[in-house]
Amino acid sequence: MSTTAPPSLRIPVSVLVERREVRAGRWTLPQWEVRAVVAGMRVVESAPERTLVSRDGDGETWMWSGLVLELFRDLCEGYWYNLQSGRPCLFVVCHLDEESEDPDGTLIPVMVSADQDEASAHLESDDPVFSVPMPDKVHQWVERFVVENYRPKVKRKRRRRDWTRDQ
Repeated sequence: MSTTAPPSLRIPVSVLVERREVRAGRWTLPQWEVRAVVAGMRVVESAPERTLVSRDGDGETWMWSGLVLELFRDLCEGYWYNLQSGRPCLFVVCHLDEESEDPDGTLIPVMVSADQDEASAHLESDDPVFSVPMPDKVHQWVERFVVENYRPKVKRKRRRRDWTRDQ
């Protein structure tokens, strides 16, 4: 384990959120979807705010900026498993603000993570969690962080006890 590596890595990100109106029988209901996570040093790192990107007859797309993907040394094993999967992804944890000016509420991304266990914990508390493909640049940063901070545990075969000798 490297002692000179920082204990965490902060990557500024923005999240694209899409709201569509879908028909369910006679009703029209809002359906929220996180479309992508955009990362890089040029992304504004400030308080989360949203900007309308596009609007058409069926819905609208919003860019939420000011979020951070933070990687921690003690969660490297989860990042490693994510990177080893066939489809590495980021998990976007959201809250539904029912007090917004939109009568159906507004989906607000509050956290981005590369750890599936952390995302599962939020799912258990009924927070909406969306997974999106990990952008290539983020994949490189996460991979570098894991290589610098994680050593997989060597699995050892357990020696069985000889029960016949105890009698």
